[in-house]
Amino acid sequence: MAEEALWEIPPELRIDCAAVRDGLVRFLREEIGRAGFHRAVVGLSGGIDSALSAFLAVEAFGADDVLLVRMPYETSSPESLGDAQAVIDTLGTPSETIAITEQIDAYFRQFPQADALRRGNKMARERMSILYDLSRVFDGLVVGTSNKSELLLGYGTQFGDLASAVNPIGDLYKSQVRQLARFCGVPRQILIKPPSADLWPGQSDEVELGSTYAEIDRLLYGLVDQRLDLEQLIGRGFSTEMVEQVLKRMRQNQYKRRMPVIAKVSTRTIGADFRYPRDW
Repeated sequence: MAEEALWEIPPELRIDCAAVRDGLVRFLREEIGRAGFHRAVVGLSGGIDSALSAFLAVEAFGADDVLLVRMPYETSSPESLGDAQAVIDTLGTPSETIAITEQIDAYFRQFPQADALRRGNKMARERMSILYDLSRVFDGLVVGTSNKSELLLGYGTQFGDLASAVNPIGDLYKSQVRQLARFCGVPRQILIKPPSADLWPGQSDEVELGSTYAEIDRLLYGLVDQRLDLEQLIGRGFSTEMVEQVLKRMRQNQYKRRMPVIAKVSTRTIGADFRYPRDW
């Protein structure tokens, strides 16, 4: 994607970056504070989503109270590792770099036939396991890095990169993440790089999804925020095939967007009858 195309945001997806930034910073302080913590842990991939979460966490708590963690595998892009380091250097936070190659390879020696997706999911869960362990040492909560586009499409690993204690960017489409990241000062090389989970060499989000995030975000906004039907979306220029594919992904991945469903056998079941706000 040409660099100038990144900033061609449809009117309906434009945000007041200052207001959104302030609201998300307040959200982090309030939600993490309610749980009795005042520190945060963020896993850094070298991509724009985790970079933005890191910038917001530092704005909320200060550099000394945010731990940024790089967790490369041997095939991880050196550029991604360098981009993550650029965020660490810019923010001046404590950091850890923990390679996951040894434990991943030890597991898959038992399953040499495992495909790239299976290995990628294992890596994502291994990284989250590390973040939660370090959060105990650092006495902070894990901050999420999944945006609204990914959550709606199920583009993430359950109990892997989709896991967190709080998520400041989960209601921002990818196009809006780009706007806010630029406003917050995320390094330029991260702003303009092609989106990738970096789970295997050459992996690309947009190639796997079959469309650019700009196109997907417009469609998701119409489906979710404006509640448009198929006929209305086709009238906006989307193909029937694309709309049906996105709807299918949203439906199939609903289970990733909620806590595990508990079978009801008592009069007060957690998540059904026994429901209290987090700060009760």
